[in-house]
Amino acid sequence: MSYDRKEFFIDGRWVAPASSGTIEVVSPHTEEVIATVPDGAPADIDAAVAAARRAFDEGPWRRFGPQERADALDRLAQAYSARLDELATTISAEMGAPILFSQLAQVPVPLMMLQYFSELARSFEFEERRQGPLSASIVRHEPVGVVGAIAPWNVPQFTAMSKLAPALAAGCTAVLKPSPETPLDGYLLAEAVLEAELPEGVVNIVAAGRESGEHLVTHPGIDKVAFTGSTAAGRRIASLCGERLRPVTLELGGKSAAIVLDDVDLEAFTEGLTLASFLNNGQGCIAQTRILASAERYDEVLDAVAGVASSLRIGDPMDPATEIGPLVSERQRSRVEGYLEVGRQEGARVVTGGGRPNGMDRGWYVEPTVFADVDNSMRIAREEIFGPVLVVIRYEDEADAIRIANDSEYGLAGSVWTSDEEHGADVARAVETGTLGINKYVMDLASPFGGWKASGLGYEFGPEGLLAYLRSKSIAV
Repeated sequence: MSYDRKEFFIDGRWVAPASSGTIEVVSPHTEEVIATVPDGAPADIDAAVAAARRAFDEGPWRRFGPQERADALDRLAQAYSARLDELATTISAEMGAPILFSQLAQVPVPLMMLQYFSELARSFEFEERRQGPLSASIVRHEPVGVVGAIAPWNVPQFTAMSKLAPALAAGCTAVLKPSPETPLDGYLLAEAVLEAELPEGVVNIVAAGRESGEHLVTHPGIDKVAFTGSTAAGRRIASLCGERLRPVTLELGGKSAAIVLDDVDLEAFTEGLTLASFLNNGQGCIAQTRILASAERYDEVLDAVAGVASSLRIGDPMDPATEIGPLVSERQRSRVEGYLEVGRQEGARVVTGGGRPNGMDRGWYVEPTVFADVDNSMRIAREEIFGPVLVVIRYEDEADAIRIANDSEYGLAGSVWTSDEEHGADVARAVETGTLGINKYVMDLASPFGGWKASGLGYEFGPEGLLAYLRSKSIAV
C-alpha cells in the first residue's frame, strides 16, 4: 500500500504545492520511509487562508442556517464513517499507536464529535431575546471567522476534529495544519470533505512544519487560532495572538495526578490504569503519570502499578494484541530516555522497565517504566515526559495528597481512585485541574475540556466548545 501524496487540499480541490519541499513519513516500527508528501510553504498557507477567507466573506457557509450546517456535518460524518478502518490503519502506521487503540479511540471519537456538534447546532440558541434593567436586547452569537487550526501528532484526528467540528457548526471556515510527523490521515479527512460536498474553501488542509505553522498563526487573514501541543509552543502562540488581539484556544501539556485513596479497590484500579496512564504508548497530554499513594499502602500500590507496567505487551502496532507500540520518532525516544537517566540521577528507583525492550533492535521502543521513591520536586515528577513512564509518590494524609496534586504548573487532568465515589468527588473538587475522573479518566464530549494554569486557555467540547468559535453581539430594542 502506497501512502504517497503530491498535492494539498485547498478551496475544495487538490492543488499542487508552491515549492518542491517534501516530508518523509517514517514508520516508528520499522524506521523505514513509508510515504512522501509535500511540505507546506508559506505560499501554500497563503493560498489556503485566501480560500477560507473567500468562503467566509463571500460564500454560503456562514449564511446557512444552523440546520443546513448540521445537515452538512451529518454528510461529513457519513463520509468519515466509511473511512474508519483506513484512518485507524493509517494513524497506527504513521505514529505507532496500537491498532486497537486507533480503532477504539483515535478514529471513532472524532466521528462522535461530528455527530455531537451537529446535534448541538440544531438545538443551540444562536439568537435570543433578553430583558435587562435598562432595555430589552437581541443577543446574537455569530461565527468568529476564519480559523487557523493546528493539530499535533499524538492523536491527529482527535485534535483536528475537536477544532473543526465546533468551528463548522458555528459557521466558521478553517485552515487545518496537521503535524509533519502525521500528515497522512489528513488526506483521508479531505476526501471525506469532498464526498460530503461542503462548499469550496470551508475546509483547507496543508501539512507543514513549524515555520509555516507560525505563518498561519500570524496571517492577517486569520480571525482565531486553535492549537493543541506543547506548553512551550503554546506560550509562543499565545504571545503572537496577544500582540494581534486575536482569540486563541490552547490545549497544552499535563502532568496529571492519580490520587489513590486508602479504601481503593486495587483490582479495579489496576484495570483502569492501562487506559488512564499508558494510553497511546504514554503519549497523551491527559495521561495520569503521577501516582499518589499513601504511606500506609505505598508498597502495595507500587507493586500493583509495576505489575501492570511489566505485563503490557510491547510490539508491532499493527498487531491487535499489542498494548505498547513505539514512540513516534527517534527524537521522542531520545527525549524519554533522557528522562529515564534524569530520574536515576535524582535518586528515584526503577522498579520495572527503564530502557529499551530486549530483542527489539528496530523501532523507537521504550519499556513501560515505573519509578519509586519519587519526591514531587524531582524533574520526573514535574516535567511532561510524554512516554510510558510513571512515578509513584508517597503522601501522608488526604490533605497532603491534594497538596501534592496541586503542586504542579500543569492542570489538565486527574483522577481519584476510591470505593466511596461521593467522597472521591469531594477530593476531586479540591484538585486544581480542568478535568478529573472518579475511578477512571474519560473526556465527555458534552462537557468542557480545557486546562488550567500552564495546561492551556479556553475549552473544547460541550456548549463551551461551540462558544469558542462564536462572538456575541447585543442589539438593544
